[in-house]
Amino acid sequence: MTATPTSAASPTTLQALRSPRLLTTEVLAGAVTTLALIPEVISFSVIAGVDPKVSLVASVVLAISMTFLGGRPAMITAAAGAVALVVAPLVHTHGAAYLLPTVVLAGLIQIAFGLVGLARIMRFIPRSVMIGFVNALGILIFTAQLQHVLDVPAAVYPLFALTLVVVLVLPRFTKAVPAPLVAIVLVTAIAMIAHLAVPTVGDQGEISGGLPGITPLEVPLSLETLQLIAPTALSVAFVGLMETLLTAKLVDDITDTRSPKGRESWALGVANILAGFWGGIAGCAMIGQTVMNVKLGRARTRISTLIAGVLLLVLVTALSDLMAQIPMAALAAVMMVVAVTTVDFHSVRPATLKRMPWSETLVMVTTVVVVVITHNLAIGVAAGVLLAMVLFARRVAHVITVRRSEDGARYTVIGPLFFGSSNDLVEQFSYTEDPPQVTVDFSAAQIWDASTVAVLDSVQTKYAEQGTEVRFTGLDERSSGFHGRLTGTLN
Repeated sequence: MTATPTSAASPTTLQALRSPRLLTTEVLAGAVTTLALIPEVISFSVIAGVDPKVSLVASVVLAISMTFLGGRPAMITAAAGAVALVVAPLVHTHGAAYLLPTVVLAGLIQIAFGLVGLARIMRFIPRSVMIGFVNALGILIFTAQLQHVLDVPAAVYPLFALTLVVVLVLPRFTKAVPAPLVAIVLVTAIAMIAHLAVPTVGDQGEISGGLPGITPLEVPLSLETLQLIAPTALSVAFVGLMETLLTAKLVDDITDTRSPKGRESWALGVANILAGFWGGIAGCAMIGQTVMNVKLGRARTRISTLIAGVLLLVLVTALSDLMAQIPMAALAAVMMVVAVTTVDFHSVRPATLKRMPWSETLVMVTTVVVVVITHNLAIGVAAGVLLAMVLFARRVAHVITVRRSEDGARYTVIGPLFFGSSNDLVEQFSYTEDPPQVTVDFSAAQIWDASTVAVLDSVQTKYAEQGTEVRFTGLDERSSGFHGRLTGTLN
């Protein structure tokens, strides 16, 4: 395995393999993350309309393949809810047989995105959207666990409380072993020894039996099939990429390291194709489990993700009966702690909100609200980015300044000129009052698009109608070349 270069605070895979302490941390982090992964993967398989084992095996393939191919160490990739929501209508309407070609096509699209560098568009996601994404994630993780602690047998609550106590108190005494792992093992042992009748992982869906073989292609490879699966494949590709790249950026911030987003994109595409052929469904980064792996488990390398994939394989095959006995109360408590630690409470403090521009706060709140209403992180992020763009365009529409000399013979334009800021430029000149010769100085301005060139042509036309000669000066080399190439050809 190779590791992406990281900062001094984050060890490489080789360093972790040479250090018993770091290796133990990585292994235990992967183990506890696997236990938290199982019930969510099973529940997502129900949403998607596929057999739980299909999602579990696909998650094994995704986790292991992304360990070697992915660009972001310590990020957990598996069959995820976002993808399940997207493929569900296709499966329910046309059957699970169309999943394989859909997943393969989605993987090819993701590979193309990575190879041509389109993954770099993540740099255009504003900080306010990222904060909204993180806060909404915490809310979704927390609310998703409520079903496991509401309207349940009374025996659930002592187990739930014990899990919280262990997770919150044990780290004060030792961090040698992840507190969530200790809590899950302890609560499972108590439930099994005392024969407590509480909801377990096994109640979420059938997980025993052997591994499936290669997914058979049961639909014709025709233009009709392509037309049927293309919209779903595009949605799977975009939603999966968005959640994966956002999660990678989140882990970058948590660990103070950087990861290649282009590599993450094409690697996800390859992993999804492999998961489609052996498993049957696509996936993306599991945000909650990734936060657990990095924050609670303190994992930093690819070892944790490899352990998660291998252990999940062992649990699905050899230890499925034992895995089925894990009480859902224990996993719900652990995930609730993850949810609370995920939310950026500093961003919603009154003092912070008072200092922040109202537009930034509005974007953050919009992102959170849309995600919570739709239960779809990708839709919420898209809404936040769109609103941020609109508000930005509104602000920059007034960033330019036009100064007129007393005699009207000279104008000075200050600021960047593009479609948002230059549209009202044509109204800034006194055409009927100015002398026969006018100079417009652009030394403190730049031309960035064809809309601005068209506006400047309109300015010249209006002056010409008054018999006035106007001259543009001070343009930098790029702006001058851009203007010279387009002027006179746009109207």
